[in-house]
Amino acid sequence: MSPDIVAELAMGALRLIILLVLVLIVPSMVVGVLVSLFQAATQINEQTMSFLPRLVCTLLVIGLAGHWVAAQLMQYTVGIFQRAAQLVG
Repeated sequence: MSPDIVAELAMGALRLIILLVLVLIVPSMVVGVLVSLFQAATQINEQTMSFLPRLVCTLLVIGLAGHWVAAQLMQYTVGIFQRAAQLVG
C-alpha cells in the first residue's frame, strides 16, 4: 500500500467525518445563536434556556438525519472493504 493510497483514504475519511459532524452541529449552532440573541434582547440570563433548545434541536436532527448518517458510514465502509484486495496488493 503506497503512501498516496493511504493519504487518499485518510482524506476521504476526514471529508466524511466533517460532513457528518456538520450535519449535526450547524443546526445546533443556529439555534444557540438565536437563543442567545433572544436572551440578549430580553436580558434573560437563564443557563437552561440556552441548553434545552440546543439539546432538542440536536436530538431532532439525529432522529431525522440518523438514517442518512448511518447510510453514509455504511457506504464508505463497504467501499473500503471492496477496495481491500486492491489496497493490499
